[in-house]
Amino acid sequence: MTPNALHHAGAATPKLIVPPEVLLTPPEAAKSLKMSVSWLAKARMRGDGPPFVRVGRSIRYREDDLRQWLKARRRLSTSEQ
Repeated sequence: MTPNALHHAGAATPKLIVPPEVLLTPPEAAKSLKMSVSWLAKARMRGDGPPFVRVGRSIRYREDDLRQWLKARRRLSTSEQ
């Protein structure tokens, strides 16, 4: 049986339950945040930057995490901590 025949013979096709997330590379995330790639790298090392995902040796940022991280840093006055 050919792979096509298996598909048509009722072979189960995996269903994607959760829509795929958009993962940004560090340069894409830096551009989105209007910051430098080196600032993001230093923030990752300090632990005070936006949450990131490690995929193998690659670093990625979820768009939603970047939005939430920015929202958490909103201030009304320069005296706010």
